[in-house]
Amino acid sequence: MKIRKKDTASTVINPTSTLQKQSSEYARSLIEASLDPLVTISTEGKITDMNEAWANVTGMTREKLTGADFFDYFTEPQKAREVYQEVFAKGSATDFPLTLRSKDAKLTDVLFNGSVYKNDKGDVLGAVVVARDVAEQKWATELRIVNKELAFQNDEKEKRAAELVIANKELAFQNDEKEKRAAELVVANKELAFQNEVKEKRAAELIIANKELVFQTGEKEKRAAELVIADRELDFQNDEKGKRAAELIIANKELAFQNDEKEKRANELRIANYARSLIEASLDPLVTISPEGKITDMNEATVNITGIDREKLIGSDFFDYFTEPQKSREVYQKVFAKGSVVDAPLTLRHKDGKLTDVLFNGSVYKDDRGSVLGIVIVARDITAQKQLAEREIAGREKELMRIEELERFRKLTVGRELKMIELKKEIEELKNKV
Repeated sequence: MKIRKKDTASTVINPTSTLQKQSSEYARSLIEASLDPLVTISTEGKITDMNEAWANVTGMTREKLTGADFFDYFTEPQKAREVYQEVFAKGSATDFPLTLRSKDAKLTDVLFNGSVYKNDKGDVLGAVVVARDVAEQKWATELRIVNKELAFQNDEKEKRAAELVIANKELAFQNDEKEKRAAELVVANKELAFQNEVKEKRAAELIIANKELVFQTGEKEKRAAELVIADRELDFQNDEKGKRAAELIIANKELAFQNDEKEKRANELRIANYARSLIEASLDPLVTISPEGKITDMNEATVNITGIDREKLIGSDFFDYFTEPQKSREVYQKVFAKGSVVDAPLTLRHKDGKLTDVLFNGSVYKDDRGSVLGIVIVARDITAQKQLAEREIAGREKELMRIEELERFRKLTVGRELKMIELKKEIEELKNKV
């Protein structure tokens, strides 16, 4: 058999390194696009990557942060460790309250949101954590914690009641099992008697086996003669193996080349999966847009808030999903002009008509030559905050109306008192004249 040897010395221009570099730049742009502190952590709890927002909130440089223990930057390291362990146990954790401490002792209350990211084989490589500053919403967070605790206690009571029912059933089941074991013991005694009879039969069969052994010994001598012939055949086969070995060397070189190609493809896939993990780690709607205003990518939160499938969103106009398309276009143009936009108020429209108030945060992302490829948008849902502010304003207006009513009553009362005083003076003057 002849195998044509490939010319491995020829130069092959492979775009793999360029693709890897572009994917890496894309992942870096996504990390830096988040205005909330974002950090990636290894399975040992070491910081592997972070954005500028994380460096700012801790007051540390990226070099000192990389490789450091993630838990050291919280006021309650043990609590942070427990939340981190829950991320790896359940795959994600949402809105856990913690407090970050910077190097100058400044404290920042945050909501811990995290999820694991994996390689192309499904193995967990680490976790992506987003820490949202909730200093102004801490009272609301504490209220939610109390409500969760109350709901948890109610659930525990129901579980205990259910466990009691199960325990009663288990007790009844164990009694049934005891009765079955007693019946099985009777069967086992009968089985033992049967096995004794079988042993006697095996002894008779052993006598026959000894006779068979004598016959096999004769057959072995015949096989020895056949072995001499087999040795000659083996010598011939060894010569053939030498020829096959030369062919195998060529085949191994070909296999090594193919394995190198597979590793390059696997690296590209890991980079792509890392970028996807970063996009999906954001609990807020996140979308990437081309310079022409077309949607190129998004996370599941964007699909949920618009009610439209990924396939329909990709390639569509970004501005069509806002109640004021022209205003959203102006904000989008401002991102390209200034490089970023922070907390621009807009309203998203769901396909069934539901409206969601959001704060528009965006920044451009570039290729390795500095050319702008598009922008990354994060739309933070502020519907609950807006409703709370409206209720506070309504309450203040009612209070002002009450104060005005009291002021009118006070003026009316004072006027009446003044008139009574004047009337008394007139009566006294009339008495004096009489």
